[in-house]
Amino acid sequence: MIYFGTNPIAWANDDDQTLGADIPTEQILREASEIGFDGIENGHRWPNDPKELKELLGGYGLKFVSGWYSLNLLTQSVEEEKKAIQPHLDKLKYNGCKVCITCETSNSIQGLDEPLSNSPKLTPEEMVAFGAKVEAVAAFCAEQGIALVYHHHMGTVVETPEEIDAFMAATGPATRLLFDAGHCYFGAKGADPTPILKKYADRLSHFHAKNVRPAVMKEVREKGMSFMDGVRAGVFTVPGDPEGAVDFAPLLNLVKEVGYDGWIVIEAEQDPAVRNPFKYQSMGLKTLKDLAKAAGLETKEA
Repeated sequence: MIYFGTNPIAWANDDDQTLGADIPTEQILREASEIGFDGIENGHRWPNDPKELKELLGGYGLKFVSGWYSLNLLTQSVEEEKKAIQPHLDKLKYNGCKVCITCETSNSIQGLDEPLSNSPKLTPEEMVAFGAKVEAVAAFCAEQGIALVYHHHMGTVVETPEEIDAFMAATGPATRLLFDAGHCYFGAKGADPTPILKKYADRLSHFHAKNVRPAVMKEVREKGMSFMDGVRAGVFTVPGDPEGAVDFAPLLNLVKEVGYDGWIVIEAEQDPAVRNPFKYQSMGLKTLKDLAKAAGLETKEA
């Protein structure tokens, strides 16, 4: 069964909180519900208390999909990470979540005023050691019924196709993949993300349907812009936007082939003052539902 979700960063950005600061929280939830989403991911506006969170989202007919958790395994031990992540896991379990979205952020530049060309790198030996630590934390999460899904992300140590390959080889079966179509396209410098998903589709446990405007991506790289400069310039958009370059049809066909059971989330941040969130999120959801139907995917409405 496929469920469709969104992320509040389309309305109110987490990294640059001036983007969408004027949009009321009630409007975000009301519009997400009116558009027809089944659930929504975490955002800085939501209460951290598990019960309050469930009641807030439930009041709009929305489920809590999951939320980002920043790993710091390059700077602390597995045992320290287990202790740090436990309250987050408790919140996820209380809200019936099945996945924990993670990404190593101890040396990330995604929120810094640095060119994306300065993204951190690990040596092959460092990647193997890092992967072993992630796998240990993933096993810890799995014991509690939560799948750790790793988010390859621009500005981090798992960004390019080669880094995705190295990371997936360095981790084991407990570490699951959060496939992000936009970050995959961006990290591959505009190459088709389909082969990467095909390679790891058997480890897919979460899907971010993010699109990319190639003209803005080119500008970001050529001008030495930061990740957030790119976001503010509109590098990301939703499925179905004619300015976007990602072809989602083959991706959803692969999702069908492997019998994926879970969420497809439109996580596409852009300046809400420039691109109306209701318009773009509606466009994205309609596109995904049409493609899911064409692929023969079983969705909540089917």
